[in-house]
Amino acid sequence: MTAAAPRPHATGSWSVRHSPWTHVAQAAAALGAGMGVGRFVYTPILPLMHTQAGLSAATGANLATANYVGYLIGALAGTFLPRLMRSPAVLRSCLVVLAVSLAAMPLTHATGAWLLLRLCAGVVSAVIFVIAVSSLLSHLRDHPAHLPGWAFGGVGAGIALSGSLVLALRTIADWQAAWWASAGLSALLALPAWFLRPEPAPASVPATSRPATSRPVTSRPAAERRASGPRTHRWFTALFASYTLEGVGYIIAGTFLVAAIEQSSPGWIGGGAWVLVGLAAIPSSALWAGLGRRWSRPSLLLAALGVQAVGIALPALIGGVAAALISAVLFGATFIGVSTLALATGAHLRFPRAVALLTAGYSVGQILGPLVATPLLRHGYHQALLLAAVVVLASAVAAALLRIGFPHHMPALGHPVVRAEPAPDRQSTGLGTAEARTD
Repeated sequence: MTAAAPRPHATGSWSVRHSPWTHVAQAAAALGAGMGVGRFVYTPILPLMHTQAGLSAATGANLATANYVGYLIGALAGTFLPRLMRSPAVLRSCLVVLAVSLAAMPLTHATGAWLLLRLCAGVVSAVIFVIAVSSLLSHLRDHPAHLPGWAFGGVGAGIALSGSLVLALRTIADWQAAWWASAGLSALLALPAWFLRPEPAPASVPATSRPATSRPVTSRPAAERRASGPRTHRWFTALFASYTLEGVGYIIAGTFLVAAIEQSSPGWIGGGAWVLVGLAAIPSSALWAGLGRRWSRPSLLLAALGVQAVGIALPALIGGVAAALISAVLFGATFIGVSTLALATGAHLRFPRAVALLTAGYSVGQILGPLVATPLLRHGYHQALLLAAVVVLASAVAAALLRIGFPHHMPALGHPVVRAEPAPDRQSTGLGTAEARTD
């Protein structure tokens, strides 16, 4: 909203009183705690639990699956209980529960308790993610696209910080200290995230806000009312398929990449590569948003998935330190960018509850990932990485279908479809806005 907006409600008052960078920092902290630490700290801790806590490869995969089942539950809550996703109290409760679940992991050696704790962490991580992303899509819709991109970089910052903690502790402490340190880090990130403003409740458009000559919304022709709804279903279906397959492929790499690298490289290389994943992820969403000034989101999504598939396959096909580090950079530079592009595309299509639905499909893919990879783990992790690369390539094929006839120009909400030529210099100013791009 512009600073001159006369009404003091919804996002208008927020824009006047707060810098958008404040919102970016708060959302980044929430995503860093919920995703960067709550979800992904398990990846660098997994090898420590193998060697120090006697965790088997199959049990490690089951713990990952439990977390992803919880993530699905949280995503479904965002789909069917949208009012909860607009509650600051729910966000704050989830931040507290997340830190407690991480701190409780070292207190037991019982597999059943670990499964419940990772399940719980998955639920609250998904709720935090949906609240934070929905908040970004609503509050920063009319701001430059790189701002939400930097907020998504909070996931990478959480990965880099938690990975650095685990890497430092592995030489002076054990797996239990790694979990406690990650709990402390999530609590620290929760402090700025505590004041994040969730998405405001939807409000009907006041009659005074429409031109005097406009008809009531309910009196618009049926074709006009359908313009932003049913006509986008086929593209959303392709997007949903692509993002679900990405969930399968990326999570296999996101769970087992460190363990796979440590099979053929010195121990510190695996942990160091994971820190590099986080560092590469910090600017990735903002960089992909910058590329969106020239190319369309479907084209960028296709490119990001192709690069990610190469990065995942490298440690399995080549091995060695150089391949591990290149793999980390390519994976880190794309996996958050893919999420940003997919969710922004869903918002652009104006499909109802697009963020929650896409997150639900993504989480189903994440549940399937460790399950389909488990039979391959008896021979190490390299075959699992090759499987992940193939699945990500399948996701890229679905993204290629999305490009066919994609509706790059969408009418403004609450306004009729106008068949006018768009302004040639109009740029996308937010994750959910339309733009003119080349394919």
